[in-house]
Amino acid sequence: MNAATAEDIAQAPPTPPAGLRATARIHAVADGRGGTALPLLAGEGPLALRRTRSSSLAEAGVMLVGAMSAPLGGDHLTVEATVGPGARLCLASAAATLALPGRTGAPARYDVHLTLEDGASLRWLPEPLVSVRGSDLRVRTRVRLAPTARLVLREEQVLGRTGEVPGLLRSRLAVECGGRPLLDQELACGPGAPGGWDGPAGLAGHRALGQLLVVDPAFAQDAPVAAVLGEFAAVTPLAGPAVLVTALAADALRVRELLDAACRTYGW
Repeated sequence: MNAATAEDIAQAPPTPPAGLRATARIHAVADGRGGTALPLLAGEGPLALRRTRSSSLAEAGVMLVGAMSAPLGGDHLTVEATVGPGARLCLASAAATLALPGRTGAPARYDVHLTLEDGASLRWLPEPLVSVRGSDLRVRTRVRLAPTARLVLREEQVLGRTGEVPGLLRSRLAVECGGRPLLDQELACGPGAPGGWDGPAGLAGHRALGQLLVVDPAFAQDAPVAAVLGEFAAVTPLAGPAVLVTALAADALRVRELLDAACRTYGW
C-alpha cells in the first residue's frame, strides 16, 4: 500500500467534529438523622447541578440547569442518579430541553439512568422536551427499582415550537422492579417515524403529550383503577405496584395540568 502524499491529505474531506459528551451524576444517601445527603453531585458541560430546598426535610432537592444549548445533533448527554436505601430525592430541571439540529445530521442521544435501592424514593420531574424542526433525538430512560422503592416519573414532549413542524423524536422508557420488567414502551413521532404516528390511532393531531408513572408498594394492597381523565387522558394500572397516566393536548400547559392533577391523586 502506497503511503498517502501531502496532496492526498490536503484534499481529503475533513472529519466531522464529534458531538459533545457530558454526564451528570447524583448519589443520594440517608444521612442517619432523618434526612438525605448528596455525597456525589457532579455535572459536565451543559448538565449543571444545583442543590435546592425541598418540600420535605427528609428529601434532598437537585435542579438540573442547562449551561449551554444542548442537545445538538451528534451530542450524547447522560443523567445518572442513584438513591440509596431509605434516601429521598427530588430531581427536576430548570427549563425545557430543546432538541436542536446539528451540523453533521447525526442524531443526538439523551440517556437517563435511575437506580432506587431498598426503601428509596425518587421524584423525577423534568420540564418538557421540545423537538425542534430538523432535529433528530433519541431518548432512553432506564429505571431499576428495589421492590420497596417508590418512584414518581414525569415525561412531557412538545412537537415543534409555535407554528413549526417537529423534528424526529424517538423515546423509550424501560422500568424494572425487583429485577422484573414493569414497563417497556417506545414512542416515535415526527418526520421519519413509522406511518400513522399522527393519525387517529396515534397522536390524532395533538402536538403535546406526556405521561406520569407512579410506582408505590402500597398499590399492592390498594391498586388504582382504570379511568379516563377528560377526552385524551387515561389512567392505566400496571401489572405491578404501579399506575401509568398518559395525556395528549394541544399545548404543554394543558398536559401539565392533567399530569399535575394525576400526581396529586396517585403521587406524594
